[in-house]
Amino acid sequence: MFAPQRILVPTDFSVYSDNALKQALDIAKQNKAKIFLLHVVDDGIRQCAVDYCLNEDAFQSIIKESVKNAQDKLHQEAQKIAGSDNVEISYEAIRGVPYEEILKEQEAKNIDLIVIASHGKTGILKNLMGSVVDKVTRRAKCQVLLVRS
Repeated sequence: MFAPQRILVPTDFSVYSDNALKQALDIAKQNKAKIFLLHVVDDGIRQCAVDYCLNEDAFQSIIKESVKNAQDKLHQEAQKIAGSDNVEISYEAIRGVPYEEILKEQEAKNIDLIVIASHGKTGILKNLMGSVVDKVTRRAKCQVLLVRS
C-alpha cells in the first residue's frame, strides 16, 4: 500500500486549495506524514499594462510585499493545522513560475505525493493558457492527487 511520508500542497489561498489541504491532512494523519505547504507568487505579474508602467522600485516593492503577505497567511494556516491536528507542517512562499517552482520543491524536498486542487482562483483564463495543474500532473516525478472542486 502507498504510504506517503512527505506531502506537498501548493496553495493559492482559494477555497479549492483549502479542500486539497483537508485531503492532505487526512492522508498525513493516517500515515504520520509531513506536509509542505507552498505558495508561489507568480512571476507573470507585469510591470506595464497598456500605457501605464510602474517604476522598478514600486514593482519590486509590490512583489516583496506579496511574498511577505503570502508567508503570513501560510504561517496562520500552519498554526491552525499544527495545533489542532498534530501534523508536522512546514511552509514557504516564493516567487516564480508556479508549476516550475512546485516541481522544483518536489525534487528538492524528496516529496512522494503532491495534493493539488483541480481549479484555482484564476478560472477560465488559466484554462485557455494551460493550467498549473496540467503541467504539474504531467511532469511530476511522484504521485499526484488531484482534488476536484
